[in-house]
Amino acid sequence: MASLAGDWSSAEWNATYNAFSFGIAAMGSATIFFWLQLANVSKSYRTALIIAGIVTCITTYNNFGYFNSWVKAFKVVTNDGGDYTVTLTGTPFSDEYRTQGDWMLTLPLLLIELILVMKLPQEETVSLCWKLGVASVLMVALGYHLPVLWIWWFWWFLVMIPFCYIVRTLVVGLNEATSKQPTPAAASLVSAARYVTVVSWLAYPFVGLATGFVGLAGPTALMYEQIGYSLVDVWAKAFSGVLIWAIASEKSAAEESGRLLPH
Repeated sequence: MASLAGDWSSAEWNATYNAFSFGIAAMGSATIFFWLQLANVSKSYRTALIIAGIVTCITTYNNFGYFNSWVKAFKVVTNDGGDYTVTLTGTPFSDEYRTQGDWMLTLPLLLIELILVMKLPQEETVSLCWKLGVASVLMVALGYHLPVLWIWWFWWFLVMIPFCYIVRTLVVGLNEATSKQPTPAAASLVSAARYVTVVSWLAYPFVGLATGFVGLAGPTALMYEQIGYSLVDVWAKAFSGVLIWAIASEKSAAEESGRLLPH
């Protein structure tokens, strides 16, 4: 939680306000869609779809928190219907829960839902869920605490250990399991889900660092950062969840067709 500073324009305030609103709408509607589709997929894939809905539900809740904190941090007034004037109220704006809670909960679940929808052998499923889940929690925990405790390069090195393990598992380790999916369409969707996950995990740190690299600071930097995080959240959680639903739907249809074929 930090006090805001600088002169904010109505355009900067409004763009950030709309980014939070977009996140709420996208995540909330995705949650409703995923859970309404449970009856339309086979029982084997319902847990993965439930988790996809839990991920977007968590982020919807958190976006409400960011939205309310943003509104309380500013006073926006207009004189006789003219231009809006934005002033700080002195109330701090907080999005710290994004790293403390949201990522700690949702990033492991994003990996688990992918493993579950692939329907691997039971032992392999349990092993991968534990390994990837623990690695993602460790990555987030190191990324949040170590900049305060040690020098930057050492923090970066430690974070990259679980990060590289996760990326390697998604890109290389799941190739054989992907090729064994019941239909070419299912295999293609699983590949897409794997790479969407990898791209989103690369995008989160990029958003956090990009504003500094291009020399942005103050209100403009915070505005672009919040817009970036909102867009990446939708890509990583809502769009990824749609792919999980598509995989579950395709595999359910394939299994149902197999049962209906004459023997």
